[in-house]
Amino acid sequence: MTGFDSVILGIIEGITEFLPISSTGHLIVASNFLGIDQSQVNKAYEVIIQFAAILAVVLNYPSKFTFKHINLWIKIFIAFLPIAAVGFLFSDQIKALFSLHIVATMFIVGGVVFLIVEKFYDESKHITANVEKVTYKQSLYIGLAQIFALIPGTSRAGSSIIGAMLVGLNRKASAEFSFLLAFPVMCATTGYDLLKHHNDLLVGANFTNLIIGFITSFIVAYIAIKLFLKFLENFTFVSFGIYRIVFGILLLTLAN
Repeated sequence: MTGFDSVILGIIEGITEFLPISSTGHLIVASNFLGIDQSQVNKAYEVIIQFAAILAVVLNYPSKFTFKHINLWIKIFIAFLPIAAVGFLFSDQIKALFSLHIVATMFIVGGVVFLIVEKFYDESKHITANVEKVTYKQSLYIGLAQIFALIPGTSRAGSSIIGAMLVGLNRKASAEFSFLLAFPVMCATTGYDLLKHHNDLLVGANFTNLIIGFITSFIVAYIAIKLFLKFLENFTFVSFGIYRIVFGILLLTLAN
């Protein structure tokens, strides 16, 4: 991996982490086209630059990361538990799913799900417009929906946003809860990969590339969060559903 590769992957991660279009899927695809070997070290690198994007959430929502909002974080922790448990128990099986065909298929499936949900979604009937008002029961259901994100190409943001919309959150609250839920998820996965591969990642060129990708991902993600919320003030998730389907079909065509 070169410094140029690190910048490209950092930009892709920053843009896609909080959009319902699968950051992991895009990183796998980009790595394939850049000719980057999907070694365990490079996979760990991709997870760690995802954590940089998560830190952008802290900068965008500094007031949420205080003891004043402890009840909100209890709910977020409840939503985090399902994916943590399933991810830990089936980590080897999940890693075996990382392929271009599976990513492409899940892009299409996720796109169809978004179009179906938006077809029947009436935001006027969804009364939870503030993440502080999310109930413990809603949190658990959102967490269960997020489990689907363990399949590459599904999208962690997409799964949690769909889950949130289905249990009564409006679009903006769904996105914001997804942003905050990303924090414990990525803390756990980054910590695990950093402990496992620190001898390879924190030396020489690998460390330099990691820093480049980390900073790039952080800056781009910070901007992407703000633009995404602005977008949701006037538009639905239909465009993301269409994008997922088109992108998935394109990937299947190129992979065959």
